[in-house]
Amino acid sequence: MYQSVIDLAADKMEKTKEVYRQELSSLRAGRANPKLLDRITVDYYGTQTPLNQMANIMSPEPRVLTISVWDQKAIPMVEKAIQKSDLGMNPANDGKVIRLIVPELTEERRKELTKVVWKSAEEAKVAIRAIRRDAMEQFKKMEKKSEITEDDQRRAEGEMQKATDSAIADIDQMGQEKEKEILSV
Repeated sequence: MYQSVIDLAADKMEKTKEVYRQELSSLRAGRANPKLLDRITVDYYGTQTPLNQMANIMSPEPRVLTISVWDQKAIPMVEKAIQKSDLGMNPANDGKVIRLIVPELTEERRKELTKVVWKSAEEAKVAIRAIRRDAMEQFKKMEKKSEITEDDQRRAEGEMQKATDSAIADIDQMGQEKEKEILSV
């Protein structure tokens, strides 16, 4: 009976970890990665369109991204979107392709990025704990309605705690890996 609640909560925790993983992949670590541009949306004729849905993004060199926009008329719109973003990069355009040179990270910027990594990690952990809290409340309600026994409630809470601990450990692991990547020169 309580297993469905645990499965649902575990699924939500997986989704939270995936969101955190995507956030980390869009953080710049000194080398060009097309995922850096995943969060950028372009005002394309009045519609906010993700950049990766209107252009090919490639990394021909370790510190260069090339953006081949399918609609040549949209190049100025794409440039404006990149300049407005928090990437801190200036696009160079030759009329057909936009080039982004990923600057070398300064020590100060590396430290700022690690703070962002851990701030996001903390937000993900808070979300996971909220999922656990909701599940625990459901177990208590089920026990009050006599849907499960007190022993089942304790067992369910124990399983829920194990799932929570595992998810938080995964988030810490991802954060440590990203921090290591950012700090490596």
